[in-house]
Amino acid sequence: MTHARALAVLLLSLLLVTACGGTDQGSNTDPDLVDAVAMPQNGLCRVLAPEDVAMPANATEAVDCKQKHTAETFAAGELPAEYEDAEYDDADLGRYAYQICSTEFARFVGADESLVLRTTLSWAWFRPSEKAWEKGARWYRCDVIGGSATSTSYLPLPETAKGLLAGRPNDKWLSCARGTSVAAGEKVPCSQKHDWRAVTTVKIGEPEDVYPSDRVMESRTRAFCATSVKAWLNYPTEFEYGFTFFHEAEWRAGIRRSVCWAKTSE
Repeated sequence: MTHARALAVLLLSLLLVTACGGTDQGSNTDPDLVDAVAMPQNGLCRVLAPEDVAMPANATEAVDCKQKHTAETFAAGELPAEYEDAEYDDADLGRYAYQICSTEFARFVGADESLVLRTTLSWAWFRPSEKAWEKGARWYRCDVIGGSATSTSYLPLPETAKGLLAGRPNDKWLSCARGTSVAAGEKVPCSQKHDWRAVTTVKIGEPEDVYPSDRVMESRTRAFCATSVKAWLNYPTEFEYGFTFFHEAEWRAGIRRSVCWAKTSE
């Protein structure tokens, strides 16, 4: 039994929440988008790489969604008036974007609260460039990404990722791990050879609850996942399982579930 520090989708989200300003706006930039003040268009596709996603602003040119792409904009909008005088790297801005993008991401790909934590898909958010911010631009852009914070490259997405996780998702978009344990193992799509599969999530607390401590989180997760994974495996007499529990920072972001992993090559 083991636990990981955080699931890739949340690591990506928190990384981008705390990203600081910079002049780099991604590779293969569109001159018309560099330092653009106008709000981005929804539904556009792009070829983004991890180094692009690490930047707070992005001006990568759009491509036809029928062509190979790794990102699709699923939400864009104006920031609330309270951010009119905010600093470019205001932490509250990141928290607002997290709430908006995470909610819209689940709706867009057709995932419930559990599946969002068990998919290889993730999302990135971008704000205006610093120059555009100084000119009064106040918008956000949320892109679905064919990978996670640990990915060295992203998988191509279909023409649209809308509804991609609805129904019975393809194993290509589900989280598995290869290795002796979940924590030490390499995270891979379930379409690849693997030893562990993220099979369920368990609810650990209510929205109004305070963070109970790492020790309590680990204890609750271990006990709940033992029961959940045993049921998923149809109550075998012997089985192995792993788990992922989140810490206080993720709790503050709204996560109230832990992820349960079953030892299985299926």
